[in-house]
Amino acid sequence: MLASGGPIDAFWNMYAVHKTDEVLEILEQYKIGSLSPEDQKPIDLNDPFSKDPFRLPVFRINSKKPFNAEPPIELLTDSYITPNELFYVRNHLPVPEIDPDSHRISVDLGDSSIQLSLEDLKTKFKPVTITTTIQCAGNRRQEMSDFKTVGLSWGPCAIGTARWTGARVRDILLSAGFDPDDKTIKHVHFNGFDDDITNTSYGASIPKQKAMSLDGDVIIAYKMNGVDIPRDHGYPVRAIVPGYVGARNVKWLRQITVGSDESTSHWQMNDYKAFSPSTTFETANYKKAPSIQEMPVISAISVPKPGSIIDPEDGMVEVKGYAWSGGGRDIMRVDVSADGGNTWQEASLTKDDPDADDSAHCWAWTLWTAEVPVAAGKVEIICKAIDSANNCQPEWIGPIWNLRGFLTNAWHRVNVTVEN
Repeated sequence: MLASGGPIDAFWNMYAVHKTDEVLEILEQYKIGSLSPEDQKPIDLNDPFSKDPFRLPVFRINSKKPFNAEPPIELLTDSYITPNELFYVRNHLPVPEIDPDSHRISVDLGDSSIQLSLEDLKTKFKPVTITTTIQCAGNRRQEMSDFKTVGLSWGPCAIGTARWTGARVRDILLSAGFDPDDKTIKHVHFNGFDDDITNTSYGASIPKQKAMSLDGDVIIAYKMNGVDIPRDHGYPVRAIVPGYVGARNVKWLRQITVGSDESTSHWQMNDYKAFSPSTTFETANYKKAPSIQEMPVISAISVPKPGSIIDPEDGMVEVKGYAWSGGGRDIMRVDVSADGGNTWQEASLTKDDPDADDSAHCWAWTLWTAEVPVAAGKVEIICKAIDSANNCQPEWIGPIWNLRGFLTNAWHRVNVTVEN
């Protein structure tokens, strides 16, 4: 609709994720003609992604422009803290180039505002370090696509855990004169510096209670694992909203505002919402559907990889993986089965959060291992997690399938071949 009445080429170049055979096949139905060469006007199609940063070649790339990629599953759980270079990348637009010395964050309260530099964030506010897991809403979407086709095909690695250092949003808002008792304000909005050709930037919002709670641990971060945040992950500053969907952790932050309503950003109002399995694009009511905020309990197997050929000792195979739940809920148990769920082995849990004692909640994932008996032949290994509220993963995809492919958290299944 943004290109209504004109050429779509520039938009097509910006949102290159849509350049697929499936989309072209849909568009072919609506073709009304072709321009003759003499009617075609020259269009500047300079690549808006030409200044994106370098990425390691080990990534599984789901979209080149904008860049969306995840690390190999066998590397994901090698360490409790995900190395910056292996943290999954979810970009909606080109990565902006920002001068940290001149960059300012505008904190607008309606009747007052302040401008904060990167140095202000580091010197005027108490630094806080939070270890938290961030997960894309589309993590494990491929499994939904296997059931019934949905969007960008993420595997189980659109998730990672890092130590983020920055200033509390609560402290920033109070310094700007925000009244936490103002009942007319219900949401805190974050706007990024990444924008498209219409100068529309990425934006999102979270409830005021989350932003203002000391236990909510919402910060504006300037360090990731002890160093400057890499460009792909929001340099020089980004919002970190522990326990919430990755989409609310706005990167390249330029503005914080407050309001009685949610952000009017496309990504808050018309994306990152889940629907019933029977809802179609024609019947989806985005205005009525609530925005995804806290994430459900999830787990996944990282070792062995799908399709592996295993020659186990004593009929036992070592299975490894991760488990996590949103909202600060801890993982209480992970069960693993190799016989269709007839018998289950309880996994050993590893929780190496270095900042656990400084938080009232568990924001970071749990890594786990289990020794599981297996029979020779084709074997399906299954895992499921239970969190501290006794939430358990659903058994299969069907009841949770949705047209956007969000919140895939059914039992994770890996098929292998066991020899001998």
